[in-house]
Amino acid sequence: MHLPSMGRILAVVFLAVFCTALPLSVVRAEERPKVALVMKSLANEFFLTMEEGAKAYQKEHASQFDLVSNGIKDESDTGSQIRIVEQMIVSGVDALVIAPADSKALVPVIKRAMDAGITVVNIDNRLDPEVLASKGLSVPFVGPDNRKGARLVGDYLAARLQAGDEVGIIEGVPTTTNAQQRTAGFKDAMAAGQMKIVSVQSGNWEINKGNAVASAMLNEYPNLRALLAGNDSMALGAVAAVRSAGRTGKVRVVGYDNLKAVAPLLADGRILATADQYAARQAVFGIEAALTMLKGEKPGVDADNVIQTPVDLITRQQ
Repeated sequence: MHLPSMGRILAVVFLAVFCTALPLSVVRAEERPKVALVMKSLANEFFLTMEEGAKAYQKEHASQFDLVSNGIKDESDTGSQIRIVEQMIVSGVDALVIAPADSKALVPVIKRAMDAGITVVNIDNRLDPEVLASKGLSVPFVGPDNRKGARLVGDYLAARLQAGDEVGIIEGVPTTTNAQQRTAGFKDAMAAGQMKIVSVQSGNWEINKGNAVASAMLNEYPNLRALLAGNDSMALGAVAAVRSAGRTGKVRVVGYDNLKAVAPLLADGRILATADQYAARQAVFGIEAALTMLKGEKPGVDADNVIQTPVDLITRQQ
């Protein structure tokens, strides 16, 4: 029987000890990082478009990272989104790119993720800066200026109304920063145009709820001249309510998001205007920031820890 030489034995032993002593970070350096994209309601076309954009980007950069994506059933199901993040922590993802359903309620689980060594990037709806600061957290936000986008839409509407006209605002989930900012932008535009805001109610970002709120406003305020919806899903509900009330052409409707579903309504004027915040690219911007941070580099944030992404006015004239 041929026995291995003493040199070979020593070499094998040395290699085993060396590999065992390697830091985990060095061992994992050869692995592709796993990035988790956690969105809000996948029943909303906006987030489906976001997911499609992220998957297309990962396919083009398959050697750089792996992607796992998930979302919740409806916009206000904060508990389910928290559980998804907890699952991502247990599964050991390297980075979390999240569009939080609630700007405050998600902060504690975000802290748990960061305590577990997970890199976190916030997209779409900004986590509350004060709550983050109270937990000693710094999370970059990648997204548009929602107030600016809503102001663009509101100004376009105001130019087609008369001073003193009555308008109603259908806002998103009121505990979300983007809903608050869009409502503020609408109010800025209406104040500048001297319109009268007779009601502000939440449509929870959803078509059916937006329809119910719009129907109630139309019934209560017979002189209503416009409905400003914080997203296109609620705008679609508002258009249906206007039609049911027999006031098509008399009550203007505007939205936000530029969903594919509103294209024909923009074309025939049932929706006057919307804002495009480029859903397919927004998650990609967040993923790119996360990958930069995983390399130990700083993303290009401004003084407020924000990476601004584009938002543009969309009308049927384009």
